Amino acid sequence: MPSVHKLTMTLKNIITVIKQSLNGENHDFTSGSIRRAVFLLAVPMILELSLESVFALVDIFFVGKLGENAIASVGLTESVITIVYSIAMGLSIGAGAVVARRIGEKNVDGAAHAGAQSLIIAFGISAVLTVAGMIYAGDILSLMGASKAVIADGAIFTRIMFGGSLVIILIFLINGIFRGAGNAAMAMKSLWIASFVNIILCPVLIHFFGLKGAAIATVTGRTSGVLYQCYHLIKGNGIVKFKAIHFSFDATVIKTIIKIAWPATLQFIIASGSWIVVARLVAETSGTAASAGYQIAIRNVVFFILPAWGLSNAAATLVGQNLGAKEIHRAEQSVIITAKYNAIFMGMVMLIFLFFSDHIIRVFTTDTGVIKYGVQALRTFGSAYIFYGIGMVMTQALNGAGDTRTPTWINFICFWVLQIPLAWYLAKPLGMHANGAFLSIPIAETILALAAWYFFRRGKWKEVKV
Repeated sequence: MPSVHKLTMTLKNIITVIKQSLNGENHDFTSGSIRRAVFLLAVPMILELSLESVFALVDIFFVGKLGENAIASVGLTESVITIVYSIAMGLSIGAGAVVARRIGEKNVDGAAHAGAQSLIIAFGISAVLTVAGMIYAGDILSLMGASKAVIADGAIFTRIMFGGSLVIILIFLINGIFRGAGNAAMAMKSLWIASFVNIILCPVLIHFFGLKGAAIATVTGRTSGVLYQCYHLIKGNGIVKFKAIHFSFDATVIKTIIKIAWPATLQFIIASGSWIVVARLVAETSGTAASAGYQIAIRNVVFFILPAWGLSNAAATLVGQNLGAKEIHRAEQSVIITAKYNAIFMGMVMLIFLFFSDHIIRVFTTDTGVIKYGVQALRTFGSAYIFYGIGMVMTQALNGAGDTRTPTWINFICFWVLQIPLAWYLAKPLGMHANGAFLSIPIAETILALAAWYFFRRGKWKEVKV
């Protein structure tokens, strides 16, 4: 009986914490139980990014009905548009790190001012990306090794997606501001709205407009999420609220954000660039079926990586706020606890990919050639999933501290010095084709995790000033 009572009380406590995490209540993450703090931040962050991953899977599910050219068009476009995502994530990290420090210092007005300045940066960058992407859509697909048929079908999709660069950047950036302030629930809700709108519109617009409809649905979904975010930044009752004065150009704050954001952006561009090269190698050495199978596998990898990224973001927020509050030991312990949770989660996903990849890929296509490559890719990627999880937490912990340069160097060495040459060597000289390119990914990710762990344990991130 005592054990039953204890279990009941534990379940009640868990349910209570989940409710608190989803309600968006303001919490002080610089004191109290670290495990509870991780839980309060991680639950909405995991749900937020789970919906972002649903976003990707919904598109590929409905686009898959249009044939392999459509799948390849979407996949190749997404491979390139990850550059936009990289910039969005870099800005998000820069703004989030500064906001978290100011919140830890109990400087709420300074946090809002930093967030507003980051939006000024976002508008300038997105204008350039939108124009370039819309003008050179066909050339982008051609550079990725797409066939003439894929370019003919997919150029309009690429053009619309790049046309929505602003909302891609804003939805990630503003969510970074919310997370830095500890309001992970608001970030979650904005992604939910964006995803639900996309889920509703995607099949309808694809039915009427084909591949173009998928792009319109995606951009419309993200736009709805951004509008929700902006309303709560101006009218909401969260810790961070924007006022007109916060948008007065402040070169010092903008310089601080860019100083943190540009290595973080480069960090993600390096990572996404390696995926682009792998995508090109797969298309070049094994054809459209391999490319389509690879793209379906990648969408499923993203589906499970993004929730793990949510846990990693919790570590970044806890590091930033606790460093701001001068709670150095608490910041370090937060990362270690979060890494353990992420390793457990990714270990379970690894088993799913190793034993059920065939069933997963068949949900998205009936083409036997596509299935063959998709299954091989998913099993290969999944073999090192535990290391992906640990590497993400360590990297985000360094980013949350404002030390974005160390993870950038780690990414450069692991992806461009190691993975890209290895992928080329395995795919071409050794004649392993697509399978060789697939294999380079878990090898590089494992080395990255070990390197990130090493630099985290060295502890120089504790001395970074923001």
